[in-house]
Amino acid sequence: MLLVGKKIGFALTGSFCTFEKTIPQISRLIEEGADVLPIMSFNSYNLDTKFGKSKDFIEKIESITGKKIIHTIQDAEPIGPKKLTDVMVIAPCSRKYNCKACKCYNRYTSTYGCKISFKK
Repeated sequence: MLLVGKKIGFALTGSFCTFEKTIPQISRLIEEGADVLPIMSFNSYNLDTKFGKSKDFIEKIESITGKKIIHTIQDAEPIGPKKLTDVMVIAPCSRKYNCKACKCYNRYTSTYGCKISFKK
């Protein structure tokens, strides 16, 4: 039970095709004892796509977590200063974004130098 008492911010971005596989991971974190704070980007919270209706995803996430989803910049601003989370999960997180975030991105040559492996 390594996650008992850990506060995890779980942010879903606009890669809608991954929601059906990503949302169950929220349940897994909660089952492991984590306190999950749901966050969605503007697009993921507001747009319906061929992969599903936003209200259906919202209902599912709020049901799993028992919390309202943070979905505006104003509501998200206090997360850092008030230390509302111990760790943040950005899902899905593309390799391109992940490499930029971990500073492996070489801005001068636009190449990626990191060796990230993803288990399937």
